[in-house]
Amino acid sequence: MIYQRSSQLFAEAEKVIPGGVNSPVRAFKAVGGTPIFVKSAKGAYLYDEDGNRLIDYINSWGPMILGHAYEPVVEAVIEKAKLGTSFGMPTELETQIAALAVSMVPNIDKIRFVNSGTEACMSAVRLARGFTKRDKIIKFAGCYHGHSDSFLIQAGSGAVTFGTPNSPGVTAGTAKDTLLAKYNDLENVKTLIEANKNEIAAIIVEPVAGNMGCIPPVKGFLEGLRELCTANGILLIFDEVMTGFRLARGGVQELFNIDADIVCFGKVIGGGLPVGAFAARAEIMNFLAPLGPVYQAGTLSGNPLAMAAGLAMLQALDNDREIFKRLEEKTAYLSAGIEKVLKANNVVFTINQIGSMISVHFDANPVTDFQSAAAGDNETFKKFFHGLVAEGVYIAPSAYETWFITDALTYEDLDFTIQAIDKVSKTF
Repeated sequence: MIYQRSSQLFAEAEKVIPGGVNSPVRAFKAVGGTPIFVKSAKGAYLYDEDGNRLIDYINSWGPMILGHAYEPVVEAVIEKAKLGTSFGMPTELETQIAALAVSMVPNIDKIRFVNSGTEACMSAVRLARGFTKRDKIIKFAGCYHGHSDSFLIQAGSGAVTFGTPNSPGVTAGTAKDTLLAKYNDLENVKTLIEANKNEIAAIIVEPVAGNMGCIPPVKGFLEGLRELCTANGILLIFDEVMTGFRLARGGVQELFNIDADIVCFGKVIGGGLPVGAFAARAEIMNFLAPLGPVYQAGTLSGNPLAMAAGLAMLQALDNDREIFKRLEEKTAYLSAGIEKVLKANNVVFTINQIGSMISVHFDANPVTDFQSAAAGDNETFKKFFHGLVAEGVYIAPSAYETWFITDALTYEDLDFTIQAIDKVSKTF
């Protein structure tokens, strides 16, 4: 494929944008080469600035669950834009999407809309601290909750050691209130709780991890977190920015029948526009201003264009009760096809899949946490990524990201992808 135009655009972008991108993973640092600049997208396909067509498996990192330029969403945004793009005042639309979201997701009474998943998670932690009157939180290595200071923490020297900042600009004072646990390891969480008795406000977790590849929870992990939180007066926060309205109508809470205390949303809930949200039962949400003492605000929160896109998307999902079954069937078909060709070509690999999320790890051992995800062969992944791009298939430019399946993918697209993987894996 030819990427002359993309290369020119990247060179121009580097002059005026740090690294040439507005989000680091787009820079291709993990895989090498020049980022691909997109001109348009429709359905399951991306069209780049050089005229190449790519089957898309990142789908804007999740929200394009029904495909790019989904007509009802596009029409809703256009019609709303004609009436004004931003007011900074309440609109009926906000109540409509809030009521629909509350009706779809179990165990929530109220929801507050923000502008990103980062905002949603940051606000959820602040709300948890205000509600419990405690300062510390537990997060898990490899789980990403946005770039708020509290979440940019790496491991210390032991299981009960305070975290240290993982980015310049994050203070040690902020880091000391974030404790780092190992995903899928309940005993590790218990140790942290015992060492910080009555000091932990919340445990925040991606109930299905998507930022170290797709890593589902092992049996009993989420149930154990729920029990530990209940027993110790800790709020359980599910970061469902990726999984909300994607793995089930009511997200992971519905899928595993486990109640979180606060749930964070993004991606699908905005229909492709910048939207986040956090939700809980009324007694927790009523701690938010203007009802309670915990402050959170945003001029563009509830923006009419974003609310129109999100409402159209949720209505489509709510009205199509077979959508999640179709998505899972397509993903399982893709998984089986990938497994078959990689085995035939003697490639060492592990595939993780749940619902419409899937990832390929180039390691023979089970991938259950960040440490096992990091053990994969990154050099093989680089060859895999660039080989697929050359064949017209686009996956995330990082071994630590999940793929997202869209309903716009046909079985012909899936077969094409499997054949491309067969061809590429013969070159390893």
